[in-house]
Amino acid sequence: MPTLIRRPFVFLRHGQSTRNLERRIGGQHDVALTPRGEEEARRARALLGDIDWSLVASSPLQRAYRTAELALGRAPDRVVDGLMERHWGELEGQPIPDTIPYMSTPPGGESWETFVERIATTLNALLEEADTPLIVGHSGLVRAVRGLTQGSPAGPRSANAIPLWIAPTGGKDWTIAPFDRAHLDSMP
Repeated sequence: MPTLIRRPFVFLRHGQSTRNLERRIGGQHDVALTPRGEEEARRARALLGDIDWSLVASSPLQRAYRTAELALGRAPDRVVDGLMERHWGELEGQPIPDTIPYMSTPPGGESWETFVERIATTLNALLEEADTPLIVGHSGLVRAVRGLTQGSPAGPRSANAIPLWIAPTGGKDWTIAPFDRAHLDSMP
């Protein structure tokens, strides 16, 4: 299992997408934000919009890219293919099951191991380049980070357009918590 460089970043999941509204797996299908999703992204601007980010990187999928634009009032600095959601193969577009098979490889899709490796490689490259970047993407990223830092993807789904502070703590632990500007102020 790969490891994640022990540096903090802020993560913003996209606003509500049409697939979220339909309760269907979005995966790498390039679907739009709903009007509610656009409003959620605009609300995130109160927390994120006036920060001088060292780097803002977004998934190329329109639901993430548009969220970045609305949350920042500008385009992200970089579009990064490695930040795309997991490819769920034949499950994309299907109703979200009660129990999502994260550890299984969906027919025609990306294995858990390949997905986590992709996310780790992408995040590590961004963390080596910039201090405390803003990463705009998909809920699978938080699941991959949990897998990397806690050994399991289990946990609550990240909320739409609510920024998260993801940072190493003492020892080998990590925190994933709602973002507050005080997080950045406490950085050395």
